[in-house]
Amino acid sequence: MKLKRFLLRYYPPGIILEYERGGHLRTKSIDLLDLSSQTNPDQLVAEIMQAEPLITESRADQVKHLILRLQQKQRQQDNRIFHLSMTLQAHLLPLTNVAFNKSGSKFITGSYERTCKIWDTATGEVLHKLEGHNNVVYAIAFNNPYGDKIATGSFDKTCKLWSAETGKCFHTFRGHRAEIVCLAFNPQSTLVATGSMDTTAKLWDVETGEEVATLAGHTAEVISLSFNTAGSQLVTGSFDHTISIWDVASGRYIHILMGHQGEITSVQFNWNCSLIVTGSMDKTCKLWDTVSGKCVTTLVGHKEEVLDVCFDLTGQLIATASADGTARVHSAATHQCLVELEGHKGEISKICFSPQGSRILTASSDKTARLWDAQSGVCLQVLEGHNDEIFSCAFNYEGDTIITGSKDNTCRVWCRPDP
Repeated sequence: MKLKRFLLRYYPPGIILEYERGGHLRTKSIDLLDLSSQTNPDQLVAEIMQAEPLITESRADQVKHLILRLQQKQRQQDNRIFHLSMTLQAHLLPLTNVAFNKSGSKFITGSYERTCKIWDTATGEVLHKLEGHNNVVYAIAFNNPYGDKIATGSFDKTCKLWSAETGKCFHTFRGHRAEIVCLAFNPQSTLVATGSMDTTAKLWDVETGEEVATLAGHTAEVISLSFNTAGSQLVTGSFDHTISIWDVASGRYIHILMGHQGEITSVQFNWNCSLIVTGSMDKTCKLWDTVSGKCVTTLVGHKEEVLDVCFDLTGQLIATASADGTARVHSAATHQCLVELEGHKGEISKICFSPQGSRILTASSDKTARLWDAQSGVCLQVLEGHNDEIFSCAFNYEGDTIITGSKDNTCRVWCRPDP
């Protein structure tokens, strides 16, 4: 094995090693999820060298330099507020979803008018209109980090794969017997997973367009799904109150997670794939051990349904959003509720962390989105101006651009001005 070069990953902090083995270029990542500005770089370099044979003494200074760059990035405190950059009358009928590519240079919108549009974030120009579905385009995604493909899942029971560059349709995935309501690319961008009202999830080959596997076992709609970081496992959450962990290579389930007393609304792996967080209509959120399939803890406190849950990128914090109009931040390690986010006057349907993990974004039926400090729980900014419920919101990778999608048929782009 021969080390060729280093690549830096800011969110979550890590160093990617590009190396040659058997004439092929390969990569592996050194995750530095616990890195902070207080971490001793020399001590960390020594630990990395002990654990990773590719890092020899001659590379020590290089690795230390990369760690110092990551720490410098973490020290950048950015308290600038977001300004409305543009309001886009995206579709004639209500929007269903919005999503950024990794850099945030493009975003996509799905709608009830059976189309998906690709937008230029800087200019607000429609780059391509993706037409061909026969019903609502409900679930949409870029194949981040690459961003050259888009998947659209529709109530017409099909999923389509498109070129993000040309708008050309590569494949139409047919096989589901009911509406497709969730989808995701695996991290390698070789597979698309779709979840359907027909109680199944399916895996599709991006290259050939062929169905790879049908993941059957749920007895009600598959409403949420997520790949782990390695792409080796998929988790599905269903209205049958259960969650399943699947082995992607074989298409067989590994564990069925039982314990929720209501429909599952949201599922997600943490970065190192050791934990899964789930939200439910039973007003609770549960944390599960991926290897054993056992419930680690139940996070209680919400007075109404938990509608969305997520980890921050390092996997150290969990955020929950509820129909009771509040959100909560918990420690993944201690399971304690650290802060409660109060201020919305309607249910919160969507919640996400900024890539840096210092900010939280919430979208509510009260027609506003809010930006919160993840540590103090203080509301830093109210993003207002929409005329109807905001159902979707997202950060770009740098955390300096936000998109909000509303039932008023518009999406709004919010940017932080350059310092």
